[in-house]
Amino acid sequence: MIMKINIKTVVFITLMGWLFYSCAEPTETTQTVSDSPSAPEWVQNATIYEVNVRQFSEEGSFEQVQEALPRLRDLGVDILWLMPIHPIGEVERKGTMGSYYSIKDYFDVNPEFGTKDDFRSLVEATHEHGMKIILDWVANHTAWDNPLTETNPEFYELDESGNFMPPRGTDWSDVIQLDYENMEVWDYMVSALRYWVEEFNIDGYRADVAYMVPTEFWNRARAELDQIKPVFMVAEAETPELHPAFDMSYAWTVHHMLNSVAAGEEPITRIDEVLADNRERFPDDAIMMNFTSNHDENSWNGTVFERLGDGAKVFAALTIVMEGMPLVYNGQEVGLNKRLEFFEKDPIEWDLESPFLPFYMDLLNLKRTNSALGNGKWGAPMVRFLTTAPESVYSFYRSNDDNTVIALLNLTDEPVSFQINDRIPLGEFRRLFSGETVFISATDTFELDAWGYTILHR
Repeated sequence: MIMKINIKTVVFITLMGWLFYSCAEPTETTQTVSDSPSAPEWVQNATIYEVNVRQFSEEGSFEQVQEALPRLRDLGVDILWLMPIHPIGEVERKGTMGSYYSIKDYFDVNPEFGTKDDFRSLVEATHEHGMKIILDWVANHTAWDNPLTETNPEFYELDESGNFMPPRGTDWSDVIQLDYENMEVWDYMVSALRYWVEEFNIDGYRADVAYMVPTEFWNRARAELDQIKPVFMVAEAETPELHPAFDMSYAWTVHHMLNSVAAGEEPITRIDEVLADNRERFPDDAIMMNFTSNHDENSWNGTVFERLGDGAKVFAALTIVMEGMPLVYNGQEVGLNKRLEFFEKDPIEWDLESPFLPFYMDLLNLKRTNSALGNGKWGAPMVRFLTTAPESVYSFYRSNDDNTVIALLNLTDEPVSFQINDRIPLGEFRRLFSGETVFISATDTFELDAWGYTILHR
C-alpha cells in the first residue's frame, strides 16, 4: 500500500517520538479492512513453503519430509503446502512417473510417498512443530483411469464424439475434464475436500487452476470446510472474484514484472503500477502470494538464476519484505540451480552449507517476528520513498506500532551511491544479516553493490 502522510499525521508521529526528514511526500492510497477477514489468525506473519514430495529426497516420502520439519521451522516456515499426494493415473501418463495433477483417487495417497498412517504422522508432527499443512487440490479434472469414469461417467464433459476429453485449450493429455454443470460433481468434490480435514486434520488447500472451476462451487466448499475448522485457502489464480472463498491469490503479474525488471526490459517504477492495480482490484483483506519460483516456474520457465541472474537474492528479499505472503519453493533456500524434472525422479541436492540458507533464515524469521511485515490486513502498508537514484534503487518502509522495516534494494547490475531524498523514520536500526546497530540520519549516504540490498529493522 502506498500512502500519503498529511500534516496532521506528521504532527502525530512527531509527538510519538519519530524523527523524519522532509523533502517530498510519499503518495497514499487509503485502505479499509474488513471487520471479519476469512483468513485464520495463524496466517498473520506466515511464510508458505512448497514441498515437491517426489523430489524432496532420494526416498521421496512423507517420512523424509517429516524428518526435515525442525530445519524448516528454524528456517522460518509456518505453512507447508504439499503438491498433490494422491495416486497418479497410469492411462495416458506423461513420462515414467506421471504428473501429480493426474488424480486417480481423491481419497487415497500415492503409495510411492507412504501410507495414510505415514501422512497422518506428518500432519501431527507438523502441528507439534508449530506449523500448519495444506494440500494441493485438483478439482477441475481427473486421470483417465479414475474409478469415477466407470462408476459415474456422467461426472465428465464429453467431446463431439461422446468421449472423455482433456480440458479445453490445454495440452493436458493425461487428464480429463469434470463437468461442473452436474451438481453431483459438487457434492462428490466437497465430500472429498471435507475428508482430509475431518480425518487427517489438515489446515486448508491450494486449489489448482481455481479459476477453471465455478466460483459458486468454491464458495460452498469454503463454507462447509469452515464448519469443521478455520481453514486457509490459496487460489492458483489472480482472480478477485474468487475472494472471499479464498484467502490468498497468486501475485502472477508482480512475478512477471520482477522477471522483466531483472532482464532490464521494464523500469522499476512499473512495480508500483502493478501493485497499485492489485490493490484496486482485490478486496482489502485479500493476501497476495509473492514468489521468485514455484514448481511450474522452476520446471517450465527456468531456475531463479536463469530468470533473475545475479539478482536472485535481491528479488527474493523484495518478495519477502513487501506486502503479501512469501512463498519458498523447496530447494530455493540452498540455492537450487536446476530445473527439476516434472514427470521423472530428480531429487534436490541439499547443500546445507549454501550461503542462501542463512540469507533465507534471517529474512523469514524477520518476517515471522516483525508485525510490520504481517500479511494482508495484519501488516503495515508499503510506503515508497524517494532516493537520489530512483532508476536503480527500489526503496520503501513498512511501519506498524513500534516495528519498522526499511528496504533499500538495487535492482540493477551496476553499483550505486545515493542519499534518501524523502521523509522516512530515522534513528537507531539494526542491519539484517550483520546484526550491526546503526543510526540513520537525514544526511546519510548509502552504497549498494550491483544487485545489492540493505534491510534495516527495529
